[in-house]
Amino acid sequence: MAKLLWQPPADVLDRTRIGAFVRWLAAERGEAFEDYQALWQWSVDHPAEFWRAIWDYFEVISHVAPTATLADARMPGAKWFPGARINYAEHVLRMPGVGDDEPIVLARSQTRGPVDLTAAELREQVRRARAGLRRLGVGPGDRVAAYAPNIPETFVLLLATASLGAIFSSCAPEFGTRSVVDRWLQIEPKVLVAVDGYRYGDKAIDRAGEVEAIRAALPSLEHVVRIGYLDPAANQDWADLTAETDEPLEFEAVPFEHPLYVLYSSGTTGLPKPIVHGHGGILLEHLKMLALHHDLGPGDRFFWYTTTGWMMWNYLVSGPAVGAAIVLVDGNPAHPDLGWLWRVAQESGMTYFGTSAPFLLSCRKDGLVPRDFADLSRLRGVGSTGAPLPPEGFEWVYEAVSENVLLASASGGTDVCTAFVGGVPLLPVRAGVIACRALGARIEAFAADGTPVIGELGELVITAPMPSMPVGFWGDADGSRYADAYFGTYPGVWRHGDWITIDESGACVITGRSDATLNRGGVRLGTSEFYSVVEGLDEVVDSVVVHLEDPEGGAGELLLFVVLRDGVALDDALRARIARELRTALSPRHVPDQVFQVDAVPRTLSGKKLEVPVKRILTGTPIDRAAAKGALANPESLRYFADIRAARD
Repeated sequence: MAKLLWQPPADVLDRTRIGAFVRWLAAERGEAFEDYQALWQWSVDHPAEFWRAIWDYFEVISHVAPTATLADARMPGAKWFPGARINYAEHVLRMPGVGDDEPIVLARSQTRGPVDLTAAELREQVRRARAGLRRLGVGPGDRVAAYAPNIPETFVLLLATASLGAIFSSCAPEFGTRSVVDRWLQIEPKVLVAVDGYRYGDKAIDRAGEVEAIRAALPSLEHVVRIGYLDPAANQDWADLTAETDEPLEFEAVPFEHPLYVLYSSGTTGLPKPIVHGHGGILLEHLKMLALHHDLGPGDRFFWYTTTGWMMWNYLVSGPAVGAAIVLVDGNPAHPDLGWLWRVAQESGMTYFGTSAPFLLSCRKDGLVPRDFADLSRLRGVGSTGAPLPPEGFEWVYEAVSENVLLASASGGTDVCTAFVGGVPLLPVRAGVIACRALGARIEAFAADGTPVIGELGELVITAPMPSMPVGFWGDADGSRYADAYFGTYPGVWRHGDWITIDESGACVITGRSDATLNRGGVRLGTSEFYSVVEGLDEVVDSVVVHLEDPEGGAGELLLFVVLRDGVALDDALRARIARELRTALSPRHVPDQVFQVDAVPRTLSGKKLEVPVKRILTGTPIDRAAAKGALANPESLRYFADIRAARD
């Protein structure tokens, strides 16, 4: 068993929102459960009953009652809550349990001073922005695009857009022109709202040129509204949009599956997939996760470090729907040092600190002990996603942050705009282990022949529909692209593209992308455990590993690429040490055939490592075909691998 780090208190059912839900199920539905696993099993065996319970428990406002809960359970094409007419923004702005004068948005930035909004102020700003969009001719089905960071204006714009039944899409302003145009040419927005620039740490970054280039490339645009973020004096456009008006705040009642926003795949190997999410699916999924799994409600202050180009922003801003205030942060998380976000946690009274596994590991490697310099006594939860969190990351949180927090390592995706495996207050936390499969998410591990396995590495699949599965892909009229993306391998079963091991208790470990498999001697190796060992060395800052198959059927080659600390060079002694650590910690199969030093590892704009483009380049694919450079945070990194390929020929 993995090391036990945290256990639920004896009175957990009395102290948590999931405990209240369990009591409600017993009283209102006659359903009793002895433990979380039994509750999960019921939720996936009886999806219609479970999701109707979520609908009723959270008192979803439906302007027209649904005629059923799950009218068709086939995948793709499941039909949820037919006939219902709802609005996502109405539920976010309901803010249950929050008084008008209580803070609901706390924004911290390296570009400007703190901005806080009370519940009443947020509703007022959305009311005005909604009226402003209507003056620009925005109505149901129109697209509104935001080239803006994680600031209150972007949140207000999302809610105003959704209230009209229009469709929202955001790109973070660090995205280059090509990346933005590749996304928005597909959806043809009517209105663009864009910042003039931003600060990242102490560096001012002007985006006026990019905004003009985006405008010129999108013939569908009828209006551009500028936010003076870098230069507050240039804020007249936004001021005009949100000018005083007598128009009331109303909500367009739309069908359950009506498009709410369009998110995008990373687009590293082609045009980003425009993933359409609906009002109802997102609402139900986020109510369930935020309240029952994260235990968020009135009095909480919920944070996740994210940009508007990552689905975690969409997840974060649903917080007020369960009564939780949200903390929006824009800036360089390592400026002036890695302690900045922890100091923000103290200053904002944060109760839930969400971030990425690489950030937590960077803090650990830097020797940071946040509890020594920040008062984190209000912190009850820590969330980690974006990559698997290894055992040492779990242990660091309990040693350096707080021994009392519920740490949830979670995994999901843009495709479902949620986590389908993560943590829950009812279960203990063990080092390196994801505690559970989320309620309503029938996650299984499939062997190569499509049969489920327990205790063995398999393909992560979803074998029953979830309401937050996409409505579809934009422009995919017959649904063929959508079906091929997720259901092409196992008909009727969603293949997600990760390796997962699930034990008898439902706890699981994700070990990397299945399309980046390391296959040594017929044994599949996950990349995450590999990185945990290699990047645990003081000399190594970052790394990427790929396996090149032998077309003749031989063992192939395992190649490791490392980014080293300044002043450190890769020599035979370090190569030998890397091999020794991998052999000892993992197995002889994990020892690479060759180790190379590179200046950078390619990453997406949201920070995820890209093994597949590296593998393509090393097997002869030209750089411009191996990856879409606009989807990378550091496209120049690809040339190191092209140089290595050339040197190996």
